[in-house]
Formats: sequence, C-alpha cells, structure tokens
Amino acid sequence: MTSTDSPSLRALGYIIFGAAMVSFTSVFVELAHVGPTVSAFYRMLFGGLILLGITLLRGDRLWFGWKSLPILFICAFLFSLDLFFWHRSINFVGPGLATILGNMQVFFVALLAVWVLKEKLGWRLMVAIPFAVLGLFLIVRTGWGQQGGEVKLGVLYGLLTAFSYALYILTLRKSQSAGQKLRYSLFANMAWISLLSAVFLGITVVVEPHAHFGIPDLQTWGALIGLGVTGQVLGWVFISKGLPEVDASVGGLALLLQPALAFMWDIWFFDRPTTGLEYLGAGIVLLAIYLGASKKKKEKRK
Repeated sequence: MTSTDSPSLRALGYIIFGAAMVSFTSVFVELAHVGPTVSAFYRMLFGGLILLGITLLRGDRLWFGWKSLPILFICAFLFSLDLFFWHRSINFVGPGLATILGNMQVFFVALLAVWVLKEKLGWRLMVAIPFAVLGLFLIVRTGWGQQGGEVKLGVLYGLLTAFSYALYILTLRKSQSAGQKLRYSLFANMAWISLLSAVFLGITVVVEPHAHFGIPDLQTWGALIGLGVTGQVLGWVFISKGLPEVDASVGGLALLLQPALAFMWDIWFFDRPTTGLEYLGAGIVLLAIYLGASKKKKEKRK
C-alpha cells in the first residue's frame, strides 16, 4: 500500500463509519416511546448540546454577530421540516423505507439545481428518476391500498422529507461556502443549526395537541440520547471529515450504506415482512440514488 492510498482509505473508513452510525437513527426513533415531533426535538437538543461542548473544547468561534444568523435560521427551519416529516414517515412505513425515501433528496437537489441554478439535466438523472419510481413501486405495491391509507401517507411524508432535506442541503452548502464572510467552523455551524432546530421543534411540540416533553421510561431516554449522538454527532462529523478526501462517486456509493443498512435493521430488528420483489425494489432504488448522485470524474465546477 502506498502512502498516497492511506489517506483515501482512511477517509473512506470515516464515511462508512459515519453512514453506519446515521443508519441507526431510524431504529432509535422506532424504539423511543414518544411522538415523532418529540423524538425529533430531543435529537436536536441532545446532539446540539454535545456539538456545542465540542465547539467550546476546540475553542472555535461561536458568534459572528447578528448578520450571521439569518442563514442559520433558514437551515434550522428546513432541517426541522425534514425531521418533522421523516419521523412521521417512520411511524407509517417503518425505518427502512422511510430512510430510503428520505435519500431521494438527490433527485430534488438535482432538479432544484436545474430550475434555480439553470444547470443542465444530465442523462444519469433522467435514467435514475424512473428507475427510482419503479423500485419504490415494487416496495410498496402490496400494501398501497391497505392499512387505512397509512402506506400512502408514509410515502408522502417520506417524499416531503426528501424535498425538505434537499432545500436544507443547498442552504447548508451556502452557509459553509468559501464566499460566505461570516462562516462558522463545521462543529459551531452544526451546533447552531441543531439547537435552533430544537427551538422550532419545541414550539411545534407546545402547539401540537396531546404532545408533551415528558420522557416516559429508561428505554426512551437511551433511544433519544442515542439518536442525538449517532445522528447529529458521530454520523455527520465522520462523514463530513471523510467526504472531501475521496472521489464524489466513491463517497456517494459509501453513503448508500445508510439507507441500505436502515432497510436491513428494519427487517432484522422489527421483523418487517419483506418479499423478494421488495428486496429487488430496494436494490433498484439504491442503484438509482447512486446513479443520480454520481457525476463524471471529468466534470468540473464553474
């Protein structure tokens, strides 16, 4: 092994570990005996407090003045929407399918780039989108008209998750772009976004009927803390650390571990009944997501 290979392999290891950590978030949501908004609130609160502690230990700057807040508020609002929809999707269709649906954000990011940034629609995306629809049909076709419409509602929430997440990603990139004068470190930026998201979600808990902040049992405490640690800290810190050091196509392929593992956890831990066609559908969707996320190596940013 050459010395030039080691950094890339190490970075790939970071991404794989981070993706595996994030894949457990849907499991923790399922294990927590609280409503979807409450679990999203505690994920942001616990994760944000840990990220804040890391930021303080690193000595990173936490305040650039009021002018730095608007884009952080927008990021936090969009991430709150993402979690609001995703946690509900998990309740209706399970952690596996909900996570696969959320990862369809790659299509919305690309379509928004075409619409807003006037980028060209590549052949990969044009091929990937119908394949993703086909794969999704194979997964949900048997339960589509059953369970009082819960599957339909779960898929709708999952697609709203993907759309909200796409908007969040585009805004987050803007907040961390080189041209941003008031730019926080990765840890400080995520701490701000997490804690502001907790504020938005906390307001939603207050407004929602029958929702409250009580944590009923020890299992829920463990699940909510695990949700914050794996989702907001370990997962995205390691992914963010590894992504800049590997090719985009390699990073995209490694990140597919997250929805793939989430689907497997749903089957193994929660006995999700799964047919051969559903396995095939999940594979087709994951392949479509990878195809939609990957770019030609020779493609350069303007």
